[in-house]
Amino acid sequence: MSSLNSKSADALDTLIADATRAGLLPPGATRPVQDVRPWPLVLMTAFGAWLAAIPLIAALGVGLESVVRHGPGAYVVAAIVLVVAVLLIRTRGVALFVEQLAVPCLLVGGGLLGYALFRDYSTQTASLLLCLACLLVAAALPRDWLRVLLGVVACGLLGLGVVDSQRDWIFENDPTQLYLAWMLALALWLGVHWLQKQAFNDGRGAPIAAFLESLSTGWVLAILLGLVFWSGMTFMLGGALGSGFASDVAREVGSHQAGAWYARALNGVSLVLAMAAAAWMGWRWPALRQLPAIGVALVLIVLAWFMPALGPVLLILAYCLASGRTRVAVAAGLAAAWVIGSFYYQLAWPLASKAALLAMAGAILCALSWLATRGKVLHLVESKPAAVVAKGRAVRLGTLAGLLLVLLVVNGGIWQKEQLIAKGDAIFVALEPVDPRSLMQGDYMRLNFVNLGVLSTLASVERAPGRPLVVARRDARGVAELLRPYTQEALAPDEFLLELTPKGGRWVLVSDAWFFKEGEAARWEKARFGEFRVMPDGRALLVGMRGPELEKL
Repeated sequence: MSSLNSKSADALDTLIADATRAGLLPPGATRPVQDVRPWPLVLMTAFGAWLAAIPLIAALGVGLESVVRHGPGAYVVAAIVLVVAVLLIRTRGVALFVEQLAVPCLLVGGGLLGYALFRDYSTQTASLLLCLACLLVAAALPRDWLRVLLGVVACGLLGLGVVDSQRDWIFENDPTQLYLAWMLALALWLGVHWLQKQAFNDGRGAPIAAFLESLSTGWVLAILLGLVFWSGMTFMLGGALGSGFASDVAREVGSHQAGAWYARALNGVSLVLAMAAAAWMGWRWPALRQLPAIGVALVLIVLAWFMPALGPVLLILAYCLASGRTRVAVAAGLAAAWVIGSFYYQLAWPLASKAALLAMAGAILCALSWLATRGKVLHLVESKPAAVVAKGRAVRLGTLAGLLLVLLVVNGGIWQKEQLIAKGDAIFVALEPVDPRSLMQGDYMRLNFVNLGVLSTLASVERAPGRPLVVARRDARGVAELLRPYTQEALAPDEFLLELTPKGGRWVLVSDAWFFKEGEAARWEKARFGEFRVMPDGRALLVGMRGPELEKL
C-alpha cells in the first residue's frame, strides 16, 4: 500500500512539474495539503462547536442589544464578526474546535448585517446589498461548500430584490415578476460560465475559475429550487405536505401563474429556452442527432409550452449534461420531473385535457423507445463503433424510461380520478360556517364539514393502521350526515363509508380547500354543501360545490 501511495505521489509531482513548465500552473505550485483528519472527529467537534456557540451568541446579543438596536452599531458588530469568522476559516493550523466555531459566527454576522439592512432600507435595496455581501464573503472563503451555500443565498436574495416589494407577490400579485427574476439569475449564471471559459481557462486564472464554479453551483441550485417553488404543488404531494404554510404558498403560487396579461409570454420564453436546450445538446453531442433523441426533444419542447417552468429547467439540464456537471444535472432532472408533475394542479385545464396531453406525450415516447430498441432509427451522423452505440442506447433508454415513469404516474392518477367521477355515487356533505376572514384565500376556499372535527380528533387518538373510515348516512336528497368512526361493524342499509385523508397532522374529508379560477370568488361564496363521488370502499373525490338548495353554482 505504501508503495502505491508513493507512486501516486510521484506521478502527481511529475504532473504538477509538467503543468508548471507548460505555463498551465504558476511557478512554485505545489501539491495541495490534504486534510487527513477523520470525518467522525470533525463531525463531533463541529457539533460541540455549535453547542458552545449558542450560549456565546445569546450572551453577545444581551450584552450588545443597546448597541445593535439603533444606529450604525449593528453594521460595526456585523463587520467585526464576519471578518473574524473569515480569518479563522482561512487561517491554517488553528485548532479544529476554533475552526468549526467560525461557521456559526459567520451565520451570526450575516444575520446581524441582514437585520440592519432590512431595518434601514427597503426590501429590494436591502436584498441586493445583502446579495453583494454574500458574494464578497464567498470570494474571501477558501471552502467550496461554504461558497455553494452562499451562492444559494445570494441568488435567493437577488430574486427577492428584483420582485416588487410593495406588493405581496405570493397572495396578491401574480408571480410573473418572480419568474422573470429567476430568468435574470439564469442569464447571469450562463454569463458567468461563459466568462469562466473565456477569461479564466488557464493556470493563472484557476483560483478564480474554482471560485466561480463553486458559487455558480449554489446559484443554479437556487434557480432550480425557485422554479420548483414557482411551478406549485407537484403530483401526489398535496396530501403529504398537508395544509401548512409551505403547501399554502405552493398552491397559491401555482394558482396565480396566468394572472397578468403579460404572463402569457412566459409560455413563449419557456418554449424558446427548451428549443435552445435541444439545440445545445445536438451541437455538443452529435450522437443525439437521431430520430429517438429528436423525438424526445420535440415532446419536451411541446410540454415546455404548457409548463413555463420546464423550459429553463431543461436548459440547465442540457448545459450541465454537456459540460459534465452531473450532480447539478441530476438536480435539474428531479426539478423537471417535479414541474411535469405540477401540471396536474393547473386549474385552468380540465382533468380530461391534461390526461389527453400527457397520454399523447407518453404514447410518442413509447413509440420512440420501441424504434430505438428495434434499431429502426434514422441516423443523421456517421456510424459509431458498436460499444459506443450500445452505451449511447443504454443512456437513451434510461432517459426514456424515466420520462415514461413520470408520465405513467401522472396519467395513472388522473385515470383513477376520472374513474371515480364516472362510477362513484353522488353525495352532498354540509359545510360548517367558518370565519369569513379565512373563507376566501386568493383563489381557493377553506372547507370545514359538519361533524368532521370530532371524528378527525377520534381518528387521531385511536391511531389505527391505514387511513381511518367514518360511517355516514344518506337521506332522500343525497345529503350525507357523518355519524361515527367505522369499527368493522355491520352497516345499516342507508349507511356507507367515507375514507379520511391526512393533511397537516389531522384528518380531512378528501380536502380542506376548494380551488377555482381567478375572479370567481363571488360565485363560490354561496356554497353550503360539498359534492362528492364515493366508491363502495370509501374512496371519495370532491367534485364541486352546491348552494343552499343543492343547486349548482
